[in-house]
Amino acid sequence: MAEVDNQLEIKFRLTDGSDIGPKAFPDATTVAALKETVISQWPREKENGPKTVKEVKLISAGKVLDNNKTVKDYRNPVSNLVGAVTTMHVIIQPLLTEKEKKPKGDDPKMNKCVCTVM
Repeated sequence: MAEVDNQLEIKFRLTDGSDIGPKAFPDATTVAALKETVISQWPREKENGPKTVKEVKLISAGKVLDNNKTVKDYRNPVSNLVGAVTTMHVIIQPLLTEKEKKPKGDDPKMNKCVCTVM
């Protein structure tokens, strides 16, 4: 029974309301590993699936989860109940290209004054 106590049932809620899981994860599982699971189990019929861990954000109990932390770090008292399933929300943020990273205010033409005094 101790083996079950060291695991957490997690389902991943996608933005369209569909779910991946639930699946049991050991307490030592990192958030990065959870994100890899989301990527590998992403529904094939859905467009714009994540390609890297950096594109995926997991939210649980209102907190954005840090890749270096473990499932145990985010465990809450409700998740200790028998049969409880923790829902983590999945947000996909595609990485910006170099062109998209440039701030719009860097255009030299935009910084010129065009005022006319008569």
